[in-house]
Amino acid sequence: MKRVSTIMVFLCVLFVLPMALLAEDFMAQGNALYDKGKVSYESYKQSGDMFVKALEANPASYEAAWKAARSYREFANESKKRNTPDWKAVCKEYGKLGMKYGEKAIALNGNGVEGNCWYGFSVGNYSDSVSVLTALKEGLKDKTQSSFEKAYQVNKMYYDGGPIKALGRFWFVLPWPLQDKKLSLQYLREFQKSFPNDPEGQVFLAETLMKTDGEDEAKALLQKASTSGDKYYAGEAKRLMAEM
Repeated sequence: MKRVSTIMVFLCVLFVLPMALLAEDFMAQGNALYDKGKVSYESYKQSGDMFVKALEANPASYEAAWKAARSYREFANESKKRNTPDWKAVCKEYGKLGMKYGEKAIALNGNGVEGNCWYGFSVGNYSDSVSVLTALKEGLKDKTQSSFEKAYQVNKMYYDGGPIKALGRFWFVLPWPLQDKKLSLQYLREFQKSFPNDPEGQVFLAETLMKTDGEDEAKALLQKASTSGDKYYAGEAKRLMAEM
């Protein structure tokens, strides 16, 4: 019996400990690459690859799973915002990867705000590529709604109010008869109270207001967003003002 126990301990030291150390190393590399993403957005993709390796070394790591989802989603989102020639293909591929690892994170911790948020955000970028109608046909509506509502319930202020803003946008982009402009306004106004200077939130709220007889308020929001440092949403604001 002692011999068996000794062998088990030896095997644990031989295989489990090195894998744990390997996972830690991949996590450290992934975190460093992610931090570089704001300067070079390709680093988001590279950080995602590192987090996937960390997850392969430690399949029980919730952190590795949601960080992989976050990295791939950010790579897709930045590609769209920068209007790269292949942004739709990137959003389709990496939006799907973000969904995949977001689902893995949710499977590991269904109450985690991170996994639920980054899964839902990834669906958004995937939908940017294939269209909302295609995403609906693939059955993503209920899963996305559930993930955002869970994130809102757990910590709606996560990622600068991401769950609030996401729900506001979610209920707007759905086609009739699923669209609910009242719910969209409710969430986006809630977001606006806490984050009045967020250009993305200003554009989202303005777009909903334009469909609910609130053009004067929408115009004021768009004028603010058009002068922001966020080139993408400043451009979106100017485009919407031209359509008014």
